[in-house]
Amino acid sequence: MSSSALLSSQTEFERAARFLETSPDYRVLRKLQTVRGFHAPRPGVETRVGVAVDVETTGLDHESEVIIELAVQRFRFDAEGRIVQVGQPRVWREDPGRALDPRITQLTGLTNAVLKDEAIDEETAVEILGSADLIVAHNAAFDRPFVDKRLPALAGKAWACSMAEPDWLELGFDGRALAHLVFQCGWFYEGHRAENDILALIYLLAHDLPEGRTVLADLVARSEAPSYRVNAVDAPFESKDRLKARGYRWNAVLRFWSREIPEAERAEEEAWLRAEVYTTGRGSPAFFPVTANERYTPSS
Repeated sequence: MSSSALLSSQTEFERAARFLETSPDYRVLRKLQTVRGFHAPRPGVETRVGVAVDVETTGLDHESEVIIELAVQRFRFDAEGRIVQVGQPRVWREDPGRALDPRITQLTGLTNAVLKDEAIDEETAVEILGSADLIVAHNAAFDRPFVDKRLPALAGKAWACSMAEPDWLELGFDGRALAHLVFQCGWFYEGHRAENDILALIYLLAHDLPEGRTVLADLVARSEAPSYRVNAVDAPFESKDRLKARGYRWNAVLRFWSREIPEAERAEEEAWLRAEVYTTGRGSPAFFPVTANERYTPSS
């Protein structure tokens, strides 16, 4: 097909899509396309650097499993959370030195043959991620421990989680899965490949919310807000159901329940713990300040 015929065909498709969008009985989804930016940069307006990151791994446990694919994509954003520049994606694969679980191949499409003798360009990966004012992942609690383990020079960088930190229901969405959120913005893509996931993440961050903010602006504000990690040390065994219902998670290594709370909720949380958990007067919770630089590390 000639370029002119292809352009004409695309124009017809777009015309048909716009026609369908006029009816409440149809919803049009557009495939994600590479993009250089979502807004024009404004002269004199300071920008910051973000990096979207996604990993594919041999399994779930960062202690025993390793990265087999790392994708990063740098972007620039202004104080209003508007993405003004998007860089080129960089994707590296790495030979884990052992055979993949067939389920990992089924999930990611990566095979032992594809990964053989491949390695992450550590110097370039550290340069890109190290340049970030904020590293964003759509499940930072999973991605960060793997990245920090593989690239220890990045320890202490600020991270944000686009899955866990926004109140998606309050923002007008349902669910938290990346593909589902992007679908609700009117886009679709082929998931479970790192380079597709970071592009989808950047589209999601750039999405304009009804009140004029972007998703990224909301995420940055939440990421920068101070918080506390609460460790319910020596909590009585019989309080486990109350702790779980309140959002605490069991740390099997350190053997206590913990959760993260906004700074403003510290007094309320301490009062609840003393009234509902430490009822005998023995033991007490421990509160540790947490910033984006510590958040999602294994110790947090």
